[in-house]
Amino acid sequence: MHSFRCVFIAAAALFGFFALPVAAQTYPSKPIRFVIPYAAGGNTDVLARIIGQKLTETMGQPVIADNRPGIDGVLGMALVSRSAPDGYTFLMVSSSLAINTAMGMKLSYDPLRDLAPITQTASQQLILVVHPSVPVKNVVELVAFAKSSKSGLNYGSSSSATQLATELLNALAGIKMVHIPYKGAAPMITDLVGGQIQLSLSPSLVAIPHIKGGKLRAIGLGDSKRSAFMPDLPTIAESGVPGYQATIWTGVLAPAKTPKPIIDRLNKEIVKIVRSPELTERMVQFGSDTVGSTPEEFEKFVAEEIKKWTTIAKKVGLWGATS
Repeated sequence: MHSFRCVFIAAAALFGFFALPVAAQTYPSKPIRFVIPYAAGGNTDVLARIIGQKLTETMGQPVIADNRPGIDGVLGMALVSRSAPDGYTFLMVSSSLAINTAMGMKLSYDPLRDLAPITQTASQQLILVVHPSVPVKNVVELVAFAKSSKSGLNYGSSSSATQLATELLNALAGIKMVHIPYKGAAPMITDLVGGQIQLSLSPSLVAIPHIKGGKLRAIGLGDSKRSAFMPDLPTIAESGVPGYQATIWTGVLAPAKTPKPIIDRLNKEIVKIVRSPELTERMVQFGSDTVGSTPEEFEKFVAEEIKKWTTIAKKVGLWGATS
């Protein structure tokens, strides 16, 4: 009886050893849910749908976009953190994954503990844009106008990331613009074009079409250096606000404990998509650089982002303000 038990335990252990590779070999065998925790039409949603369409072609199963907007992506992130770690649910996030934690939000999940990084997909420029009715053509004029305006200026943000980036501008420039929150970049940019708000540090992907169409005026770039896609647009830092720097990023994660062979498969397929010449060229036109990092590199990057923006959130008085 004792020897039978030993054989049974050994067989069970052997089965467990081979189970993950076998699962990875048969993966995927059913449709995959790609959760996008923001409103449809925004920068993260657009990139996620491109990746999802390509994954459908390369993995042989439908990759279905599932928008779950609300509370700076928290609802969708929490949903995925509680999902089965089997590779059939994963998540496209923006910088708000790190910023929500950096701002001291009370979350039901820990982004480093409860989500498994797959890859950073892109790094995107933020453009300071104003409605044409605002009588400013550069950052210096904006700062002067904000200081003299009796009614004040309203700025829109599509996430905690763009809110914190704008509050950093407020702090460094010595001004106080009023925050108007939105559930995604698409509804925010719609109100900005319509004149319901006056300005925004907007993701380049959604701002550029309206800049080219003359519906919005670009007055500054959030990054510390000028960009090839708009070389004549000065940075905010060189326009009278020294030390200013802010960009946003996107990435893909799965529930924690998703088997490593599945994480590696998803990483391989998604990196191939984002590094393709077709997508790289397309994204550059919209002020975004594709990345395609390893899971380990992305995990380190998120941890560094949380640390960096926690310091800034405390500096500008936003730490704990949204909890």
